[in-house]
Amino acid sequence: MALRNAVMAALLEGEASGYDLAKGFDATVANFWTATPQQLYRELERMEAEGLVTARLVEQRRRPNKRLFSLTEAGREAVGAYTAEPPGRPAVIRDELLVKVQCADAGDVEAVRAAVVERMEWATAKLARYERIRQRLLGGRSEEAYFAEAERIGPYLTLLRGMSFERENLQWGDMVLRRLDQRTKMITQKID
Repeated sequence: MALRNAVMAALLEGEASGYDLAKGFDATVANFWTATPQQLYRELERMEAEGLVTARLVEQRRRPNKRLFSLTEAGREAVGAYTAEPPGRPAVIRDELLVKVQCADAGDVEAVRAAVVERMEWATAKLARYERIRQRLLGGRSEEAYFAEAERIGPYLTLLRGMSFERENLQWGDMVLRRLDQRTKMITQKID
């Protein structure tokens, strides 16, 4: 998937500056796509040149002027065309932590254990942030009411996937820690 598709998905929420997109990427599409602010600005420039977005200048008094981007009709058509395409292959996991866990038997088990704990802390923090976003999207409604009343449900559905991913990270991390501890005890008992 190209960054432009994620940018167009974020712009479906409405007009935004490059800064707002970069800041808000965490709250809209970051549970399935990440990008640096520089990447976003470059992509917005390309998209504007291709007529997928338009920008308007907003003059500000005490801060630099800003450009607000929005999807053009061609951009909305590109979103429609993109969603009609069959999805590519499922994502492939490329995770250095998994390589470290793979090597745990021959390496520093405590360092691997610490890395798993750190990943779990990261997942816990992301899950808490996603829960705050979920509550904001629901706005006091039940999920059923949200699905019946919300103008757009896609952001909520992708947020649920991000939450599921982080919960799985926590479950996997817990299992890895238990198994590493069991293995360490077994080895220690054999040595004694």
